[in-house]
Amino acid sequence: MYKRFMPKEFVHTVFEITPEKLHALGIKGIITDLDNTLVEWDRADATPELAAWMEEMVQAGIKVLIVSNNKEPRVKHFAEPLNIPYIFQARKPLAKSFKRGLHVLGLPAEEVMMLGDQMLTDMLGANALHMHTILIKPVAQSDGFATKLNRKIERRVFNYLRKKGIETWREQ
Repeated sequence: MYKRFMPKEFVHTVFEITPEKLHALGIKGIITDLDNTLVEWDRADATPELAAWMEEMVQAGIKVLIVSNNKEPRVKHFAEPLNIPYIFQARKPLAKSFKRGLHVLGLPAEEVMMLGDQMLTDMLGANALHMHTILIKPVAQSDGFATKLNRKIERRVFNYLRKKGIETWREQ
């Protein structure tokens, strides 16, 4: 059962993901969550470092798409200055939002990586489509209400993984 929630990789920060690494995996596109994945859930704009990372991906021929469960004003305000397409109110983990993302990118699932901070939304939905999944350590220690519930369940999953000897970013 836990395999549905398991990412293929764990990273501490988005900056560990490079175009070279993605090319080596055959990845041509990134679907990324926004809040607590790219920036803190209460930060309105991208940091200069994050904007440079996104530009590096685009320059390397890697398509980037933000897929967020948040409302349009939040996602639009963040994505438009970066010229990054987005899907808002995605209702992750429903497969429909990920299929729509693949359509926007124009890529098959095996050529797309999902980057997110939550097992119950980001990893579960992307794993259902057999995408390459990377769970990132949340960039903020605080969460919105709904995410707090997800984090409680995630702690149980992490405890299970620890007992099985499976290393995550929490142990790295």
